[in-house]
Amino acid sequence: MPVTGVRLVSGPARPPDAVVKASAVARTLVAVTPPLTSGEQTTRRTAAGRTARTAEAAVEESPLARTRRARRINRELGEVYPEAHCELDFASPLQLAVATILSAQCTDRRVNEVTPALFARYPAAADYAAADPAAVQELIRPTGFFRNKTKSLIGLGTALVERYDGEVPARLDDLVTLPGIGRKTANVILGNAFDVPGLTVDTHFGRLVRRWRWTAETDPVKVEAAVAALLPKREWTTFSHRAIWHGRRVCHARRPACGACTIARWCPSYGDGPIDPAVAARLVKSPEQVAVSS
Repeated sequence: MPVTGVRLVSGPARPPDAVVKASAVARTLVAVTPPLTSGEQTTRRTAAGRTARTAEAAVEESPLARTRRARRINRELGEVYPEAHCELDFASPLQLAVATILSAQCTDRRVNEVTPALFARYPAAADYAAADPAAVQELIRPTGFFRNKTKSLIGLGTALVERYDGEVPARLDDLVTLPGIGRKTANVILGNAFDVPGLTVDTHFGRLVRRWRWTAETDPVKVEAAVAALLPKREWTTFSHRAIWHGRRVCHARRPACGACTIARWCPSYGDGPIDPAVAARLVKSPEQVAVSS
């Protein structure tokens, strides 16, 4: 079965460029050591990876160099994942708000299995506000944490009716005041229901931008601000989808598939996972595997 995001090559993937301090006349240089061969241990840190990290620690990457590298990574991800999109099914801002609440600690596939019946029974904010909690719980039980999610859905409906005439607002400052809606969820709604650019800083997003050395921050708001400074605003929503897709398919938390990664040459963390193409390819998840595990 073909797997999105993988480009197999005959030899080990090209190691990343070592980041060096930019000046008016200097460009990013390559300082790497040949990677391990297929028969060697590929899970340990490679000489190439150590060289790149040593160079990075010794001389700080300039803001301009980091911005250029970030935009190159974004362009490459756009080529690898041209179809990247929000994988929650929805037909209105309210439906997306409900789906994002249900998606907490649940796969998008499971949410999409639950929402058709939920949307049919509760088509408007007023319907959620007046809903019987037991009935909502029964419908959303498969998504997990169904009692807390029921409170959020009923609270959301009530707040929308009381404060926004039953409509989902299109402003971040308004969205984050609603029950069950945090900043991440608000940016999902803005970017996908209202076409207002937003960065969705989930666990995959945060992990990847730290591995790429775009930021060392762990606070989602600070991560969002750091990435926003690197990419054009019009790219924020699509980049979020691309990063999340790459994190789910290739750049895993415990064992990234470095040898099957198409952006390895721009990644300072190359070598954190196996670099042998055949070994790395086995770690890459297909869309079907992602659907049941992410």
